Amino acid sequence: MRSLSYDIEFRARARRTQGWGLGLLALAGLMWIWLAVLLFTPYEPEESSRECLSRFTSESLHNSDSSCVQERDWPELLAVLGGSVPFAVVGAILYTNGAVSHRMAEHLAEVTRLNEARS
Repeated sequence: MRSLSYDIEFRARARRTQGWGLGLLALAGLMWIWLAVLLFTPYEPEESSRECLSRFTSESLHNSDSSCVQERDWPELLAVLGGSVPFAVVGAILYTNGAVSHRMAEHLAEVTRLNEARS
């Protein structure tokens, strides 16, 4: 019975790790959605009331004296993208680790069951 309780705890820990990985991947996905919103939607600078085109349009890329360019500059957008990378990498590692651990526990249980049935 002791091995059964260990197996149950191992599978629960694997599912928990998988859940943490999925949560971190979801957080990275939310950051990517926020990046898309910042990149593709029109906006208004705080000091003026005129509407600026999205940062993705080529008309406002090279106009450096515009208040639109200073309001939503590339370093802010790249910071959101760069900040999402660690969450995506760690989330993918945790999710994969949990999934493989759970799958290995299932495989070991099936091999054990087949060995017992054979003997």
